[in-house]
Amino acid sequence: MQGPMSALALAPVTRQVSGRDAPAPVPSGPENVQPLAAAVSELPVLDASGRRVPFGALFRERRAVVIFVRHFLCYICKEYVEDLAKIPKSFLQEADVTLIVIGQSSYHHIEPFCKLTGYSHEIYVDPEREIYKRLGMKRGEEIASSGDNIHFIHRDRNRLDHKPINSVLQLVGVQHVDFTSRPSVIHL
Repeated sequence: MQGPMSALALAPVTRQVSGRDAPAPVPSGPENVQPLAAAVSELPVLDASGRRVPFGALFRERRAVVIFVRHFLCYICKEYVEDLAKIPKSFLQEADVTLIVIGQSSYHHIEPFCKLTGYSHEIYVDPEREIYKRLGMKRGEEIASSGDNIHFIHRDRNRLDHKPINSVLQLVGVQHVDFTSRPSVIHL
């Protein structure tokens, strides 16, 4: 990848994109990146087969967008994950970014939830809500991170406050995704 997007993709994310006129104040510069606490980093998440994986290992050696959803039965979260499912893997690969969803459920619910939503990217669960509790989450959250550092966090204020997906993707250099279900019109 070359040109202006390559510099954007390699630079750390240091601000939150906002629908307001002025961006939300967020510290900038590599010295102000938030490190992920070791106690949180070592907490386990479970994959679809019930295998335990330390949370920090999901993004320790790669850039990732981690989406925490309230729960798999939440209709708003289901719709959000259905939209995440529409992100082409090629867009993520081009930006060298991994997309990860974490839910609060039993690992037995992962496969049916993925079938229901069409989601085929990485997904894990925090069945005891330990990560949610340690990070102070009451709802969902979107995080952009790499290594043991968190570069961006959006905490939902209510169940309808999910960050627009393209805003999060823009922060990590992933190209814009058209989430409309309308077929493209081709003029001949």
